[in-house]
Amino acid sequence: MAERGVDVSALPQEVREQLAELDLELSEGDITQKGYEKKRAKVLAPYLTQIQNLAPPPAYDAQSPGPSSASASAPEPEPEPEPEPEPGPSNSSSSSSRHRRTRRPHRSSGTRDERYRSDIHTEAVQAALAKHKEEKMALPMPTKRRSAYVQSPIDNCTPPDSSSSSDDEAVSSESAGPQQSPDTWINSSLHGSSTSSSASSTLSHGESRPTQAPQPQSQQVPPPPAPAHPPHSHSQPSALAEALAQARIDPGGGVGPPDVPSQAQARGSRVDLPPNAAVRGMSRGQSRSSMMETADVRRIGRGVPVSSRVSTKIQQLLNTLKRPKRPPLSEFFMDDQEEIVEVPQADPNTPRPEGRQIIPVKGEPLGVVSNWPPALQAALTRWGATQGKSPALTALDITGKPLYTLTYGKLWSRSVKLAYTLLNKLGAKNEQILKPGDRVALVYPNSDPGMFWVAFYGCLLAEVIPVPIEVPLSRKDAGSSQVGFLLGSCGVGLALTSEICLKGLPKTPTGEILQFKGWPRLKWVVTDSKYLTKPSKDWQPHIPTANTDTAYIEYKASKEGTVMGVAVSKVAMLTHCQSLTQACNYCEGETLVNVLDFKKDMGLWHGVLTSVMNRIHTISVPYAVMKACPLSWVQRVHIHKARIALVKCRDLHWAMMAHRDQRDTSLASLRMLIVADGANPWSVSSCDAFLNVFQAYGLKPEVICPCATSPEAMTVAIRRPGVPGAPLPARAILSMTGLSHGVIRVNTEDKNSALTVQDVGHVMPGALMCIVKPDGPPMLCKTDEIGEIVVNSRAGGTMYYGLSGVTKNTFEVIPVNASGAPIGEIPFVRSGLLGFVGPGSLIFVVGKNEGLLMVSGRRHNADDLVATALAVEPVKTVYRGRIAVFSVTVFYDERIVIVAEQRPDASEEDSFQWMSRVLQAIDSIHQVGLYCLALVPANTLPKTPLGGIHISDTKQLFLEGALHPCNILMCPHTCVTNMPKPRQKQPVGVGPASIMVGNLVAGKRIAQAAGRDLGLIEDQDLVRKHQFLTEALQWRAQTDPDHTLYVLLNAKGVAVCTATCVQLHKRAEKIAAALIERSGINIGENVVLLYPPGIDLIAAFYGCLYAGCIPVTVRPPHPQNLSATLPTVRMIIDVSKAACILTTQVLTKILRSKEAAATVNIKTWPIIIDTDDLARKRPPTIYKPPNAEMIAYLDFSVSTTGMLTGVKISHAAVSALCRSIKLQCELYSSRQIAICLDPYCGLGFVLWCLASVYSGHQSILIPPMELESSLPLWLGTLSQYRIRDTFCSYSVMELCTKGLGGQTEMLKARGVNLSCVRSCVVIAEERPRLALTHSFSKLFKDLGLSMRAVSTAFGSRVNLAICLQGTTGPDPSTVYVDMKSLRHDRVRLVERGAPQSLPLMESGTILPGVRVIIVNPETRGPLGDSHLGEIWVNSPHNATGYYTIYGEENLQADHFNTKLSFGDPQTLWAKTGYLGFVKRTELTDSSGDRHDALFVVGSLDETLELRGLRYHPIDIETSVSRAHRSIGESAVFTWTNLLVVVAELCGSEQDALDLVPLVTNVVLEEHHLIVGVVVIVDPGVIPINSRGEKQRMHLRDSFLADQLDPIYVAYNM
Repeated sequence: MAERGVDVSALPQEVREQLAELDLELSEGDITQKGYEKKRAKVLAPYLTQIQNLAPPPAYDAQSPGPSSASASAPEPEPEPEPEPEPGPSNSSSSSSRHRRTRRPHRSSGTRDERYRSDIHTEAVQAALAKHKEEKMALPMPTKRRSAYVQSPIDNCTPPDSSSSSDDEAVSSESAGPQQSPDTWINSSLHGSSTSSSASSTLSHGESRPTQAPQPQSQQVPPPPAPAHPPHSHSQPSALAEALAQARIDPGGGVGPPDVPSQAQARGSRVDLPPNAAVRGMSRGQSRSSMMETADVRRIGRGVPVSSRVSTKIQQLLNTLKRPKRPPLSEFFMDDQEEIVEVPQADPNTPRPEGRQIIPVKGEPLGVVSNWPPALQAALTRWGATQGKSPALTALDITGKPLYTLTYGKLWSRSVKLAYTLLNKLGAKNEQILKPGDRVALVYPNSDPGMFWVAFYGCLLAEVIPVPIEVPLSRKDAGSSQVGFLLGSCGVGLALTSEICLKGLPKTPTGEILQFKGWPRLKWVVTDSKYLTKPSKDWQPHIPTANTDTAYIEYKASKEGTVMGVAVSKVAMLTHCQSLTQACNYCEGETLVNVLDFKKDMGLWHGVLTSVMNRIHTISVPYAVMKACPLSWVQRVHIHKARIALVKCRDLHWAMMAHRDQRDTSLASLRMLIVADGANPWSVSSCDAFLNVFQAYGLKPEVICPCATSPEAMTVAIRRPGVPGAPLPARAILSMTGLSHGVIRVNTEDKNSALTVQDVGHVMPGALMCIVKPDGPPMLCKTDEIGEIVVNSRAGGTMYYGLSGVTKNTFEVIPVNASGAPIGEIPFVRSGLLGFVGPGSLIFVVGKNEGLLMVSGRRHNADDLVATALAVEPVKTVYRGRIAVFSVTVFYDERIVIVAEQRPDASEEDSFQWMSRVLQAIDSIHQVGLYCLALVPANTLPKTPLGGIHISDTKQLFLEGALHPCNILMCPHTCVTNMPKPRQKQPVGVGPASIMVGNLVAGKRIAQAAGRDLGLIEDQDLVRKHQFLTEALQWRAQTDPDHTLYVLLNAKGVAVCTATCVQLHKRAEKIAAALIERSGINIGENVVLLYPPGIDLIAAFYGCLYAGCIPVTVRPPHPQNLSATLPTVRMIIDVSKAACILTTQVLTKILRSKEAAATVNIKTWPIIIDTDDLARKRPPTIYKPPNAEMIAYLDFSVSTTGMLTGVKISHAAVSALCRSIKLQCELYSSRQIAICLDPYCGLGFVLWCLASVYSGHQSILIPPMELESSLPLWLGTLSQYRIRDTFCSYSVMELCTKGLGGQTEMLKARGVNLSCVRSCVVIAEERPRLALTHSFSKLFKDLGLSMRAVSTAFGSRVNLAICLQGTTGPDPSTVYVDMKSLRHDRVRLVERGAPQSLPLMESGTILPGVRVIIVNPETRGPLGDSHLGEIWVNSPHNATGYYTIYGEENLQADHFNTKLSFGDPQTLWAKTGYLGFVKRTELTDSSGDRHDALFVVGSLDETLELRGLRYHPIDIETSVSRAHRSIGESAVFTWTNLLVVVAELCGSEQDALDLVPLVTNVVLEEHHLIVGVVVIVDPGVIPINSRGEKQRMHLRDSFLADQLDPIYVAYNM
């Protein structure tokens, strides 16, 4: 054989063995391409000198690894064994190779499969990659936490600065050492190891030559993509300041828990970056400690920390996404107001079929031979009687030596014994268990053909129907429940097996055979001869002439994974044997070597049925023998002088890899080498390569006979054995693009995207074939069109057993012509093969229906994609034989997913690089984008019984999120091209007044609503009493001194503190006296109240008012987490310019402690007054404000966007608000209410501190933190005190729902009864959480809680209480709105359960004295009630304005005293900053008018403007949380127009990567958005404030500053 100018056959034996060993090593991936060529050159060097000028091109050359074993979508692909080296002289190289093999126990399938291998194809892939390399593609690598992946050996090196600190520290401390600038090693890291979160080497393999670190790479592979822009050095702060651009920064490490605001001053200091700043290869500190150290850099003004690696990656991603995209495909979506409408736009350049309509192709007539038997059993009877000594079957043992030979006599007698036993001896006396026509499962291993033959023919003789299936190995076999479906649909109750097989089946502890998942109950029967009964002399099996009764059932797995049984009638079985005999020219007494599975398909048809009909001697080579000795079948052909061999491409390839130039092998006896999977388009290269090697051994070119088969149509076509010297059949070189459009075009221009296919011969004798369209009605194709092959023949399957519906569409197809008229009466069978009829009526097959992926109207073949993926040098990264390609439907189209098994020794970098190059190759060659590429750990994909990958199970695991990949790359940006067009906002050219008139003409009301009137107060005494709260308290202390206003409960539910009117008044006086005594505290100064929730806080509040100071309530710092909570306290103190702090003794110590000093400057605290033990003094006078417009107190709160805002509340507003609540909730002295809220801001503070003093009712105070130690405290209190009205927060409700949901029985037993509760109001500043309130009501309904009791309140910064569900007024209503309209700021009500509907609950009844109107935030004009707009509010209790240091008057006027642009330009309104709408309901309010309900949709600041539409984060988060059971909480935000989803993983870390595709899918499906970055974090990472609201901006800042320590960050392409 000529190879590289050296005649290998002329070389010494020793050298030839060394070369073969090298070939084997290369094919197994044990050596790189470069190493291979180096060693090979060394071995051949002495011989090359003589023949330097001769260099014929290599015909078969093991250098370009083609793809491997498992054909991607074939239902039964088979894996690769390791061809063992033949025992030869034990030279060093072969022993080292054996040593290597033992060292790597995991690898069962290293060799390549020539089935997909094509040198042309490999060249095409390399060319495509080279083209991409010129485009310089730099994909951001995903970030992993160290524990989330298996450690690769490269991770053990240290970075070149030789210090062992983490990279963050090394860079930020500028100690990168004198050896080199950080620039160089960052640059080299691109080619190096992992950019993952380890603190590992940024160099490849730890070399210390930073600038030139070459990787041992094959010459065919272009080096990794170079960076799009030269990386900047770390020393340029501007380049790294990216994390600050548009981000607000919080002081002191962003891992802070709730309520940590972002520093207000930071907003001014934005740093905009040059767009090309891309810093790569920065590795993250692996511990939180280093994270905290770098956090220190994050002070404003000191530049930016180095840890903004995240935003660098995002910039990288943006740069990648900016590359021009392929133009949108023919189908894209127009957003047509309400619906997304598909507008198919045909591409004018699409190739179309131009030929005439095909004419059915006829096979030659089936000849009639006089001695053909009337039935197949009759043939066995004949040979058993006349040729009893003639060998029928030789079985091999595991070493490949003959184990036994079954003669026709033995086969006959044993089959008769079995038939007799089955019919007569299974049950008790005279009880027949099996009747003719019953179905029986045959469970025999591949290594035991003899037992199977006897069982099969025994069943035929007994006229029971055999159903051969695979041996189940475990309860969790891939697809085992589907096999159960097959057995069930066939009504199988009995299984035949051998004794050895039965012993090996999985058993229960009691020794019974396991009940396999989904299987019917089976009775197991052992068929070994010793258990069979000899029939009596007079018993003969009944052998009727072949009729249409079912003879046997062959199983078949569909694309979806369902296993169906194809029934073959007796006459079809016989006719098929006859037509095979005629086509293959079988003669009596020939020898056949069968390597295929004898239970089904070609292995059964040729090797078991046709062979018996023709008295052929079959030598069965089991799969296990092939694994141990790949050459065994060639040796069998040689030894037995076999005339026919039955193989797959895989067997050709293995033999080729192992042949080692054996001189004594001859294949000259073969007249027919049947290639069973010759219909696979990639088989042509295997056949060529095999012929090339074995022609020297007597193999004749004309004996290679590819064929095409399918379980339904059986043999469709086979190439007849040729006559020596006849011209070989032609090849078709087709254009991939043409194929994807279903037309045949000879490829001329671009050889990179060509597919070479060989013919599979002619139609079978006696058959009629035509080509029809694969989908829709079976219309005949044109001659140049690819379609599904349909066959009419007596030799085909008759039905899917027991499934009449599916049968009709497959087995009874009548093709129709172009006008839709049927072409005749006769039914055809769909073969599932896609192909065309070529010149001379030769049949060509280009793929299977099962492997067909329909993407945007174009067809792609899974096998082709596998071949392309495997032509990208995968030696180091994936196992060749274990790759699955399938499509999933996402967003109105099929999306392609590739899943492969990764080798344990592949590094992160290698894997990621391989993945990104596969993307490029498939994009170039097939012009189709991949949606997802996932690598899973070795041996984790579900396998078929013969070791191939179980595609449908893999797809199922992918969709369920149970695949557990170790690497994943999603590319929704590149492959989802049918997104609706972004909405262009129309410029408002119409004047405001005409909009209003238009609204009125259209019958739309202006969206506004009001609460009832506050009413006049006649009694002057009341006016005086209620003008100021201080006067109200004094009045109560005089008139009703012993009335208890407050009761504070501890965790045990015991009242630890109470306050009557007079006690409260006296305590307030004490505090006022202390304040007045202190010099330096003047009237009108701000005083911070720092107290835990309780009565001290209330007393201090009134003490301040008595002294004429302005109280500011602040949540005390958390003693266990001072570093995160103390800065917020400090900030409020600084911003409010407080003159003094009132607090408790414990908190005073904390404020002055060492721990506090580590976080803030404790020397600059204002005066701290400890109010625990004050002297009993009374102030000289109690201060009375000169007018009601004076400020009563300041309300500070951190918004969800991380902004700290303080608002001024006047005395007039306080009394108006208290009065409004009193009216709404009917509060008076004899009432009791329970409050479980934080008393620091908003309505929570008002209810805790102010309402009782005003209305005189008793408030039972439950600090929410007490619930953490005693969950039932709040509900128990409601029951114990028979409370009618209670107020809580969402956090409290969630705690009870999650913690007590399952304990309702226990609570009931303890006597908890909630039937007394009339209203339970959730105090919040957000959209009502319908799901939570609903589940709370449902869970505690058993405890008597009324379904109508739970409602919500709504307040905002500008007005603390806008809505509150009172005791009067109708129940809150729920509406369903269309989410698509909502994104366009329109409100369209739909029915419950409508697709894309969103349930919204009214936010409570509008309070008395409050008016709201819905306004367009841009034009400031009022809107109609079918629009979403900003809620503006007018009420006597609006806040007076923001409390700011600089006094930004414009902001003040803008938010608090703003006017409509038209309609009612006089009223002053305050802007709430929330979007909502008003709907008039059918219910009536107390005045008898129809009730106007206000619905809050979300905060305007938090909305995401994406693709011209308005999205509310909570809607996307709801979808994300539903995507997988392991997602706890989630949060979304945008960064540079990319949508970032952060999901908390509450399952095990191996689930982390499963979430990435599911999150991407659900957001795409439900919101028509592409997720840019998916971040998987630990539970509790998403910051939530005290009101239970997510702080998304805070999360964003932490993410960009790389402080989240995520488990995984995926950058979607």
